Amino acid sequence: MHPMLNVAVKAARRAGAIINRAAFDGTALKVRSKQANDFVTQVDQAAESAILDIVRAAYPAHAILAEESGEHASAQAEYRWVIDPLDGTTNFIHGFPQYAVSIGVQHRGVTAHAVIYDPAKNELFTASRGRGAFLNDRRIRVSRCPSLKEALVGTGFPFKELSRLDPYLRQLHTLVSTTAGVRRAGAAALDLAYVAAGRLDAFWEMGLCPWDMAAGALLIQEAGGLVGDFTGEPGYLESGDIAAGAPKVFAQLLAALR
Repeated sequence: MHPMLNVAVKAARRAGAIINRAAFDGTALKVRSKQANDFVTQVDQAAESAILDIVRAAYPAHAILAEESGEHASAQAEYRWVIDPLDGTTNFIHGFPQYAVSIGVQHRGVTAHAVIYDPAKNELFTASRGRGAFLNDRRIRVSRCPSLKEALVGTGFPFKELSRLDPYLRQLHTLVSTTAGVRRAGAAALDLAYVAAGRLDAFWEMGLCPWDMAAGALLIQEAGGLVGDFTGEPGYLESGDIAAGAPKVFAQLLAALR
């Protein structure tokens, strides 16, 4: 395992332990709304703090982009850590066990290492560019689904951008009508990891942030899948609109979204 990936795994597991302890000890959560339908708890903040401590101890000169504390810039840094300490906070608040820690490491703007850790199920998804994708040290591949009509497709609602709900609902109508099924579980990073593992055949969502996508996108690419924005181009980290899937499904998904 690459040393940088090893640090990311250590950080994700430390954050996961904090999340699990809070989930199981019955401590009352202090919930604050960042904006409409977007929440943060003391657990998000504690998990992020634990990740930052580990990353800074190992790589003090690296830049960091973290969901709760924002950009920690370094003008000369070739590396940037993109961190979501608890993707699926609303699920976590309600005790719905679908949430994860997501850490991507970018080198000169390109994601080089990825970790997504599901503490509730103790599932660790990892990838390094050019070295494949793994679930608990077992190699994973995207599905061999041959067509969109046979695909199980994941999605997420544009809950922070309700002005985009109408175009999203048109997409949803099309995909519900032309696939084997659509699922919305509420944690985009974990949905992307599921595409990499072949549990979902494809995924799309609009209005995401880089920390929602960076790690999951690399997992899918290293598992043999395709990722892009809604035109198929690589601008999803900038636009926030992402589509991903198994090779035979991806182009059909893009056509359906259009």
